[in-house]
Amino acid sequence: MQNRRDFIRKTAMGTLAIAFANNMDAAVSMPSPQLLDSDEEKFWKLIRNQFPLSKEKIYLNNGTMGPSPYPVINAVHEAMRDNDIQGNYGGWEKTADKIAGFVGALPDEIALTHNVTDGINIVAWGVPLKKGDEVILTTHEHVGNATPWLNRAKLDGIVIKVFTPAKTAAETLQRINDVLTKKTKVIAVPHIPCTIGQILPIKEICKLAKDKNIFSCIDGAHGPGMLKLDLHDMGCDFYTTCTHKWLLGPKGTGFLYVRKDMLDTLQTLFVGGGSDTGWDMLKTPPTYSPYAATAHRYYYGTQNVALYRGVDAAIDFMNYIGMDRVEKRSRGLATQLQNKLLAIGDKIEMLTPTEDASRGAVVGFRIKGVVYTDFYNLAAKNDIRIRSVAENGLNSLRVSTHIYNNMDEVDKLVELVKGV
Repeated sequence: MQNRRDFIRKTAMGTLAIAFANNMDAAVSMPSPQLLDSDEEKFWKLIRNQFPLSKEKIYLNNGTMGPSPYPVINAVHEAMRDNDIQGNYGGWEKTADKIAGFVGALPDEIALTHNVTDGINIVAWGVPLKKGDEVILTTHEHVGNATPWLNRAKLDGIVIKVFTPAKTAAETLQRINDVLTKKTKVIAVPHIPCTIGQILPIKEICKLAKDKNIFSCIDGAHGPGMLKLDLHDMGCDFYTTCTHKWLLGPKGTGFLYVRKDMLDTLQTLFVGGGSDTGWDMLKTPPTYSPYAATAHRYYYGTQNVALYRGVDAAIDFMNYIGMDRVEKRSRGLATQLQNKLLAIGDKIEMLTPTEDASRGAVVGFRIKGVVYTDFYNLAAKNDIRIRSVAENGLNSLRVSTHIYNNMDEVDKLVELVKGV
């Protein structure tokens, strides 16, 4: 028996399990939020210890993927283990309640998805449009928001019109208003573009859309976990997002918000178990009852309950710290980074607006005379992970800051910029 145990311990799976257990043991107890009042940096250092993220590297690319903290990893592990021990089925539906409370919505308005693109496809194909109808996008789209609408344009003949976000919220709103026509049926813009991370004036955009009887469809990939959200107050018709970025949840999880009075407007195209109120193959002809009375009509079948227990844990993690504190920390680090880069001088071309209302926890910039991919590679050689932005010909650099980062890491990046 001992030989068998030794063999298991020497296998890759056994080694992984041991390493996981050791890392879990290394995590410290969550610090009291009250510690912020007496020793802010100590508090955030203790929060950093909740992450298995390598301390040998500086990770400044949360806008692509947020590393999960130990409470999330442990929740997924425990739920998967318990589910496989008990052989239970279901339970993921409960996560809609927790998501709704976190983003200011009703549980009936939340559909579980696997990523942002999943939700955008549901919306892009479900809104009632005909050939010639116009949809407004930006010149700063992620592939996940651009291609579903472009695909519908290709297949159904809708018309895509674009605008470029401006340096101020007021001018951005005006640019949208300038491209609207009587044929405009949808404004489908990112809450925070993935390219340069500015915060668009979404509440005002949604009001503009509502006043003109236009659907507002928001790509919210970078909203939850960076900003404190209230979707009812925002006034959007649809908001689609993921939990694997700023919310620091499991990869392959997300959700779609559909305002309740839009449930019978947004057409359900793909269905399965949970989408309906009943079906009967024994009747002649077979019958299909009405759709579910909630946003459950948009997702169906077997989901990974362990991943959604991880989403629950991610929300609990954020709520424990407090979203006001999370937002202040992540945006504060980005603001200091932006200011330090601007202080370098003309060498820096800042792409992210400096207006407080328009800047979040992402900074986009170029270094004059330096090829963006060359600096990206240089940063990688110095164990600093950022993102290069090739989308829409920007050829720029993007830096994201979150609660596991600190000013020492920001300063190391700034010094690297100064040296090129």
